[in-house]
Amino acid sequence: MLYQLKKSGYAAYLVGGCVRDLLLGREPKDFDVVTDATPDQIRKVFRNCRLIGRRFRLAHIYFGHEYIEVATFRGRADAENDDQKFHESGQLLRDNIYGTIEEDVWRRDFTVNSLYYNIRDFSVVDYTGGMQDHRAGVMKLIGDPVTRYREDPVRMLRAVRFAVKLGFVLDAECQQPLRDLASLLHAIPSARLYEEFLKLFLSGYSLQTYEMLRHYGLFGALFPGVDRSLNEERQGFPKVFIAKAFENSDKRVADGLPVTPYFLLAALLWDSVQALAKQKIAQGIPSIPAQQMAASEIIGEQVQRIAFPKYMGIAMRDVWYLQSRFHQQTGTRPFKLITHPRFRAAYDFLLLRAETGDVEQQVADWWTAFQVAEGTNQTAMTQASSAKKSPQKRRHRSKSNRNKNSVDKPTVEKHD
Repeated sequence: MLYQLKKSGYAAYLVGGCVRDLLLGREPKDFDVVTDATPDQIRKVFRNCRLIGRRFRLAHIYFGHEYIEVATFRGRADAENDDQKFHESGQLLRDNIYGTIEEDVWRRDFTVNSLYYNIRDFSVVDYTGGMQDHRAGVMKLIGDPVTRYREDPVRMLRAVRFAVKLGFVLDAECQQPLRDLASLLHAIPSARLYEEFLKLFLSGYSLQTYEMLRHYGLFGALFPGVDRSLNEERQGFPKVFIAKAFENSDKRVADGLPVTPYFLLAALLWDSVQALAKQKIAQGIPSIPAQQMAASEIIGEQVQRIAFPKYMGIAMRDVWYLQSRFHQQTGTRPFKLITHPRFRAAYDFLLLRAETGDVEQQVADWWTAFQVAEGTNQTAMTQASSAKKSPQKRRHRSKSNRNKNSVDKPTVEKHD
């Protein structure tokens, strides 16, 4: 692709994270290309091209289901230009100003992301001191941090994500405004924050990312309800529960196993749902409707900040609802439960709760044993559970019968 652009008379460079990761000896997740060709000119060069974006006009060159993103060099920011639009807060809403590589470099966010690989002489072009910061392991913004964060508040999340992922430290000037500017994230569309959520927490560094986001006051902008629960900590819960959920997620990524976003969301919102359900039960609402109402309200609140797909909300409800059914260990109910499509996720959620003291360990142990037992043994386990409960039932029934006999038995009077 680079050579095809060059052959067509355009300059073309690899840029950004792929160059940064290659210098670290890592395999890049994707490759970004930058060129002096405009989007329309790029489309003329590549038949498999699709133009996207309104805020930034980009070209995606498709190869099957995969694509490479190609951007045009951006020019200098100019608030009076019709092709640029700024919000009153300083956020850049539209930016389709084209320029040269010397101008483009100053429009990028971090110095280590502003390195260009030139195919003409196989060199790395550095205008901002990115190589020096790369060697020092420092994340440093290009330009004034406050201005750059205001242009795009998501840069605050990116700063944390890159620092954790690369093992770099945040430059002091980058750290300083984070707490004061965290509220700017409320202006970011919830759909965009969902994409950032996936990058932040599904890349294998979720626990460190979560801790750093909380440290800089950014986590509450993403999960306001969860942040309230964390500030009302009760004997280590839900802080320990959430940390363990992230730890288990990172371990799955390290082991090459899939991680489902809805499971993490269910873990994050679990305490908020339970707390709200208890309030509704105290108001006289029955348990099951109270749980359902609480789940709807908490999900409705959260989706205003992070617009996860509807099917995830349904999956989260299933995981929460099935927790109460794990206490039903008699008759045919256990056999029906293990056939539920969300059983495995709900069971993993149960193990997480048991590990952090939110449910009795013996409940989790019973279901662990029940799954590996064969048919006859499974029946024996349900019968044993029923036998444990039956003495209490018999005592209750016997007492009821005695009371009934003493009241209902007629008195017979004999007359001589």
